[in-house]
Amino acid sequence: MKIPLLDVNAQNLPLETELKAAFEKVLRSGRFILGPEVSELEGKIAEMAGARHAIGVSSGTDALLLALMTLGIGPGDEVLCPAFTFFATAGSISRIGARPVFVDSLEETFNIDLQDAAGKVTKRTKAIVPVHLFGLSADMRALTAFAEEHKLAVIEDDAQALGAECHGRPVGGIGDFGTFSFFPSKNLGGFGDGGMVVCNDDQLAEKARSLRSHGSKPKYFHHSVGGNFRLDELQAALLLVKLPYLKTYTDRRRENAMLYRERLGELASSGSLILPIEPEGFGHVWNQYTIRIPGAGERDRVRKILEQEGVATEIYYPLPLDAQECFRELGQKGSCPVAERLSTEVLSIPIGPELTKSDQERVLQALSSAIGADQPLSSAESPRL
Repeated sequence: MKIPLLDVNAQNLPLETELKAAFEKVLRSGRFILGPEVSELEGKIAEMAGARHAIGVSSGTDALLLALMTLGIGPGDEVLCPAFTFFATAGSISRIGARPVFVDSLEETFNIDLQDAAGKVTKRTKAIVPVHLFGLSADMRALTAFAEEHKLAVIEDDAQALGAECHGRPVGGIGDFGTFSFFPSKNLGGFGDGGMVVCNDDQLAEKARSLRSHGSKPKYFHHSVGGNFRLDELQAALLLVKLPYLKTYTDRRRENAMLYRERLGELASSGSLILPIEPEGFGHVWNQYTIRIPGAGERDRVRKILEQEGVATEIYYPLPLDAQECFRELGQKGSCPVAERLSTEVLSIPIGPELTKSDQERVLQALSSAIGADQPLSSAESPRL
């Protein structure tokens, strides 16, 4: 039997009775847009993110768009963002007419390299978008100091990092805006698209709520041009069913990550692979467990063997954003050499909370065999969180 990268049915079907009850509640209410379920979810996510306000939106991408629009960023402006991340980060910047300026990554954490960013600030730079990639927060202490020095707004891309922490503070409420995604593959995965914007500024929150609904306030009176970014009431109701289980899901991801680190340490010490880290003072939520396999063609060779062994993997991400065809006219290709190298080495292996002990054992042994370890990995019991 194949081991999937993430098994959404294994997570959702045990909640079938609760989910159906939530659906029926919304169905019978007749309230499908911006009702009490959305308001309740907003309140709970705001609390989790350490923010005063949360605004439910239609996707994580729309969360980024809304944050940028609310800050008034547009044509002629530049926004710093990582080259090694999902497309939506830079795509959202480009869609509002601003210019994404691609910043290289730190090898150890995959997150934005502020030393590289410093050399790319111009008088047109208005904001920086740190991405808490794979569930690990960027260094927000250093980043907020950097933003203050250069007078930049900070939009946190928290799509993969709900519940992550940086020096005791939850991500999302640290910058001017935090943006979350409830795409099904996320740690709090929904049943379609959905997202959330969080912030602490009352005026920014009020403007964002207006822009979420075509820029109207009151209804049918438009002071600015917004979008249709509203989160569905049904989506919010279903997410509220899953939210109480999020800590359990995260704990299981952390247990799985700990076991990988314990068992893959020998391969890592030999240089055959490089394991992801959790720096001191950071709370990783392990949306992905992304290893690096150095050596020309080695990552693809290992991935093919794992596939033959029935172990699903994914490459996040095979091409840095500065090399994407749609950004060719920006003339930044090759400006982020670490991101370029990472794209040839990274491989994400199963880490989801439904991963069984026996399935994880299969992943470990398949990976050991693929990399060419002399001995099978020890199956001794590892400590759990």
